[in-house]
Amino acid sequence: MSKFIAQPANTLSGTLKVPGDKSISHRCIMLGSLANGVTEVSGFLQGEDALATLKAFQLMGVKIERQEDKVTIHGVGLHGLSQPNVPLDLGNSGTSMRLISGILAAQAFDTELVGDVSLSQRPMGRVINPLTEMGAVIESNAGKPPLKIRGGQSLVAIDYDLPVASAQVKSCVLLAGLYAQGQTCVNEPETTRDHTERMLNGFDYPVHTHAKKICLTGGGALTATKIQVPSDISSAAFFMVAACIAPQADITLMGVNINPTRTGVIDILQLMGGNLTVSNEREIGGELLADIRIQSSDLQGIEIPKNLIPLAIDEFPAIFIAASCAIGETVLTNAKELRVKESDRIQVMADGLNILGIENTVLEDGIKIQGGVFSKPSGTIESHHDHRISMSFAIASLRCKHAIEINGVDNVKTSFPNFVALANSAGMNLVEI
Repeated sequence: MSKFIAQPANTLSGTLKVPGDKSISHRCIMLGSLANGVTEVSGFLQGEDALATLKAFQLMGVKIERQEDKVTIHGVGLHGLSQPNVPLDLGNSGTSMRLISGILAAQAFDTELVGDVSLSQRPMGRVINPLTEMGAVIESNAGKPPLKIRGGQSLVAIDYDLPVASAQVKSCVLLAGLYAQGQTCVNEPETTRDHTERMLNGFDYPVHTHAKKICLTGGGALTATKIQVPSDISSAAFFMVAACIAPQADITLMGVNINPTRTGVIDILQLMGGNLTVSNEREIGGELLADIRIQSSDLQGIEIPKNLIPLAIDEFPAIFIAASCAIGETVLTNAKELRVKESDRIQVMADGLNILGIENTVLEDGIKIQGGVFSKPSGTIESHHDHRISMSFAIASLRCKHAIEINGVDNVKTSFPNFVALANSAGMNLVEI
């Protein structure tokens, strides 16, 4: 198990480009595999999560060639997957397991999905339940992986009300709907990221969205296309917060995905007084990109608006660091989803903030953070193998006068393999041992 040692730093500068979007990289592989024809992808995230998805489809008979961030997928059509000879190991990736479950529920063959220690503890009932309503047969370990999905089932369309706002569950049901008889609809309580809908349309598969209801009709076909994956706003978020809290900072992040269902972190930081400027907006492959300049900021505590929570769900560990450096109190509620991510992100972040001397109160569905000054760490911070926890506490070094040690940072490579190199190139002092 490796650790970060983050030495104090004051400045952050430069023009940076973070890796490709993880959510979009997953979906490129899935939809490209199910399409008719050859899909060419550039900017693919070379992180372990996306590579786990790639390997899973190779094991199901899809020819996929990769040269660094360029991927060529020889699609086999909706009904062209073949039975893998081994269980599909999806590593640490909850996105992979939940979305692929929707595809595999309708295949003619049996499959088993497994993951690492962290993924094996994550709840899968939220996808098992709607898939079972559609006619799937899935065995689990009390609602957790491994999942054994029985083949040969005929799926029927459903009109499903999501119990929690979750893009993964929505996408799972829609992907199963590709194979179902009739029109499958998902009703969201709050808007969530819409990469699946956008990409299905990009593969010429009609998806209809009205307000918070998304529908598609099974029995169609996907047509191969070309995709350029934009930089991941979830990875960019660490540098947005880092630049906001650093005493001397002026950075520009190039080509960041600003899909409106993902920009909650920008909105929240601007509400806190963050000095962020979005420019050079353009659209590539149905996704919006922009360059984002961030400078040192005087942040203020806020009550985070409920409607922004699903739009920033993966960015809250970094936002908690921003809140720690703000004047006054920041309050987050209605965010119970954070407790079932790669770790219980509310409790794990609270434990780390306690080590850094930041006053906080854990709530059932959120947290209150009183901004202050990071003190000398009282111990080593445990990431609980959560990549976003590791990177969040690393950027805290821009406002801490003492070295911060973070245990269990191996999984940073699942989403941001060059994080340490990029952070150091901008002015941080970070080593991994």
